[in-house]
Amino acid sequence: MPRPTPPAPAAVPDAMPAAAARRTPRPRAPAGPAPVPAEAEAGAARKPVAPEKAPAPPGRRMQSLERKRAAILDAALHCFSRLGLHGTSVDQVAARAQVSKSNLLYYFGSKEDLYVAVLRDLLALWLEPLREEFLPEHDPADAIRRYIARKMADSRDHPDASRLFCLEMVRGAPLLRGELDRSLRPLVEEKVAVVRGWIAAGRMAPVDPQHLIFLLWSTTQHYADFAVQVEAISGRTLADPAFFAEAVANLQALVLGGAVGPAGGGAPAGDAAPPPAA
Repeated sequence: MPRPTPPAPAAVPDAMPAAAARRTPRPRAPAGPAPVPAEAEAGAARKPVAPEKAPAPPGRRMQSLERKRAAILDAALHCFSRLGLHGTSVDQVAARAQVSKSNLLYYFGSKEDLYVAVLRDLLALWLEPLREEFLPEHDPADAIRRYIARKMADSRDHPDASRLFCLEMVRGAPLLRGELDRSLRPLVEEKVAVVRGWIAAGRMAPVDPQHLIFLLWSTTQHYADFAVQVEAISGRTLADPAFFAEAVANLQALVLGGAVGPAGGGAPAGDAAPPPAA
């Protein structure tokens, strides 16, 4: 009897495709930053950029430099007039001017250069009234009267400048002698000629012009150079308007009485000089 044929085994479903799918690696992200869409890139290009700060206009920069230079000169005048050249340091001047030492030395190469610059400025200040008032076409009495008033106003408003100039003269003017020869002497010689012309025309008494100028300098600058002495004796200073007017009027009367005669007497008190500087 033939053996029965065993039944065929049940078919096993093919699971390979699913297993293979599970083993298939996911695609990796590309290295580097993600690409930027064209629209976003164009927007970034259109993003406004802050403009660079424009340099200051030349005129404004020049004004700033001049203000800083003036501040240094003012600070130097204050220090030099109180401490002298050798008692003053560049650091002291820089601190008072509120600039750095290196910045100060950018404007003035040394302490001596700064000192001479201060002296030149104050010399120009003191000589301006002489240059403007002693002119051939002016009446001598009016010119001398105005000159005394202006010089007294300078002594009141700029006492430090007068004191520093006095100190330099006492020291023998070692740093200013050349400037005196170049600018002061020619100007005085010019004004001496003017006074001689007034005398020759019979408009003034025959006084020596140089001694007249020396007298005018000494009497007017005395109130600045010896302000402590003036105050100790009179109890007053040129800051007192009444004392200022009184001093000016008396100097005018004294000088004009000798140089021009009684007709050239001083101006009335209170109407003798310009008002104090602001």
